[in-house]
Amino acid sequence: MPLSTRSRLCTGDLVIYSVLGSVMFASKIAMAALPNIHLLALFIASCTLTYRAKALIPLYVYVMLDGLFGGFSFWWFPYLYIWLPLWLAFMLFGKLRLPTALRAPLYMALCGLHGLSFGTLYAPAQALMFGLGFKAMLAWIIAGLPFDIIHAISGLASGALVLPLSSLLQKLEKRRHNP
Repeated sequence: MPLSTRSRLCTGDLVIYSVLGSVMFASKIAMAALPNIHLLALFIASCTLTYRAKALIPLYVYVMLDGLFGGFSFWWFPYLYIWLPLWLAFMLFGKLRLPTALRAPLYMALCGLHGLSFGTLYAPAQALMFGLGFKAMLAWIIAGLPFDIIHAISGLASGALVLPLSSLLQKLEKRRHNP
């Protein structure tokens, strides 16, 4: 039975999703010396293409680990929603039957666009938590643009690996379910 049609989670699913969420967190820690450069878009995209809606499980394993290790402070709350647009984009665009020659640049662009919009997605939570008005929120977004550009370049580069990683995950899933 295709993975996307199974509704129940087995122990193996939970283990795999937990490991994937932990790998996401470990990759962020490993690359912490490089601000705004990480592989999270790669993992979220690949998990979404492979596991569809269930990709939210490893995503929120990652979010919870980030909160546990970094502290559930003001910076963490936007993480509850900030990755959802990327997940949703891959839920929608992952359904399209496009040739690989088009999927690869599309997936890179989606990861890059999410990186570029990261500060804009983060800004409403910051404005609410710190009582910023609309103009102050816009100033916060503009001030963060150089960092968002770095984030976009990182997402664009890591997006080049979405197809190979999702292909590997899909092969492993087929093998796991059809030994």
